[in-house]
Amino acid sequence: MRWRPGRRALAEFIRHPLLDRIGVPHGFGVIDAAPPAGLLRVRQVHGIAVAIVDEEGVPSHDEADAVVSCQTQRPVGVMTADCVPILAAARDGSAVAAIHAGWRGLGAGVVEAGISALRVQCGGVHADLVAVIGPHIGASCYEVDAPVLDTLRARFGEAVDDASEPTRPGHRRLALGDLVALALGRAGVREGSVAMLAGACTSCDARRFHSYRRDGEHAGRLVHHISARAGR
Repeated sequence: MRWRPGRRALAEFIRHPLLDRIGVPHGFGVIDAAPPAGLLRVRQVHGIAVAIVDEEGVPSHDEADAVVSCQTQRPVGVMTADCVPILAAARDGSAVAAIHAGWRGLGAGVVEAGISALRVQCGGVHADLVAVIGPHIGASCYEVDAPVLDTLRARFGEAVDDASEPTRPGHRRLALGDLVALALGRAGVREGSVAMLAGACTSCDARRFHSYRRDGEHAGRLVHHISARAGR
């Protein structure tokens, strides 16, 4: 799905202090925000494959839902329209990851796969990482059915019930971001090194965000990007 600009293409990406403090260029997309020059992204398929960008700027996979890079001159990114974008980095800025997590990918382990690949690129299991969870559909707008809940319970168990509330038989309103935060913690990203954008429900905020749940198949897509820090 292509990024679809609005008429002005002048909006600014949302930045987060956690990533600003370590000096990695990044941004969470809003409507009318133009992708940065040279953005590298691959075809997202709601799976767990991770594309590693080599020294020539070539990704190891054409289809993946996480992209990991150490290249300072080449931003990497993902696109969303309700799913959860995660931008992660080594605390020294030496390597970064952009991860796309819908309920399918989340249930399959895309967050853990992306963080594991990032660790390999920046020192292994003891690497100090930070991660920010970007704009996504909030629990108040995201009712899901039993097949979705069963898929997520297979990975997260009773935590799914803690991250949701019942609405009608076989359905619950689900906080995807809470499960992403849990997955990041299980992958070894320390609690104080994980943040979530506040007040950023894609479905509620039609002024800033595209939403598939709200707008259907004609919805645009939000671009989220991150780059390794130069001069580290």
